[in-house]
Amino acid sequence: MAVIRKALGVFLTLVASAALAQSYPSKPIRMVVPWPPGGTNDILGRALAEPLGRNLGQQVIVDNRGGSNGVIGAEAVARAPGDGYTIMFHSITSHVTNPAVYKKLSYDTINDFTPVTQIAWVPLLIVAHPSLPASSVRELIAIAKAHPGQVNYASFGQGSMSHLAGELLKTMAKIDIVHIPYKGGGPALIDTLAGHVPLYFSSIAPSLPAVKAGRLRALAVTGSERSKQLPDLPTVAETPGLKGYDATVMYAVWAPAKTPADIVSRIHDATVKVLQTAQFRERLDFEGASAPIGNSPEQMAATIRADMAKLAKLVEVSGLKPQ
Repeated sequence: MAVIRKALGVFLTLVASAALAQSYPSKPIRMVVPWPPGGTNDILGRALAEPLGRNLGQQVIVDNRGGSNGVIGAEAVARAPGDGYTIMFHSITSHVTNPAVYKKLSYDTINDFTPVTQIAWVPLLIVAHPSLPASSVRELIAIAKAHPGQVNYASFGQGSMSHLAGELLKTMAKIDIVHIPYKGGGPALIDTLAGHVPLYFSSIAPSLPAVKAGRLRALAVTGSERSKQLPDLPTVAETPGLKGYDATVMYAVWAPAKTPADIVSRIHDATVKVLQTAQFRERLDFEGASAPIGNSPEQMAATIRADMAKLAKLVEVSGLKPQ
């Protein structure tokens, strides 16, 4: 009888799951963005949400849950029901850098989430306030060496790729610059524009208007290739002595664990359809991003595992200590 009851339970679970997938979605979907408004997470998340909602036939509502380097928002998604009505748009921070930076997390990066698809890789832009007399990374290094411990730099937050990009430069160039973490890209940009911090490892799009207006000075991009938005601006790796420098951010879509495969497939296909549009590709170009990815959940999971190992090494090289 126990075997029969177990088999019946499995059968009823499959039936319920199939019924849920067949009627999905029947109400609006919440897309958690674990950062405040104004940064690339928020900008790209909102650019994806509206057309994704059209493709799914229900509104996708962006829910900004900033704080603790993405931990607060990621935790909310990890604890949400796996019914397809909560998804997350986020950078690799929640799954790749946080496990290397924090001793304990309130969620399991592998078991509490279901990968949906990767969106793109996005480089950062090193910008300086006019009060810092540097127009290149080489000049920045010279200033930092002449004034050790006196040049501060802003980042999205402790353990973010913005932070790691600064620490990687600090390690490779053998300079002493001081990290000032913020609760997202928006607040960091505001303080850099105000001159409260002279240097910022920023997303490209939010800082670009200030660069073009002369309010900030662009020093370099952190990816392996020059940005389409600033083709004359060198990469950090083009600076003598910094060959091999590369710090880019991966953006992706996740769902909570135990989300039915049929629903994950629906969200995946609807997302990939958005990535194929000229409008979204233009948005990615504006962010200086790579071509859209749109890979399978299985491919995304493999990429995350590989990047977790890669970023753990970067954290070790940069000298960061788990908190």
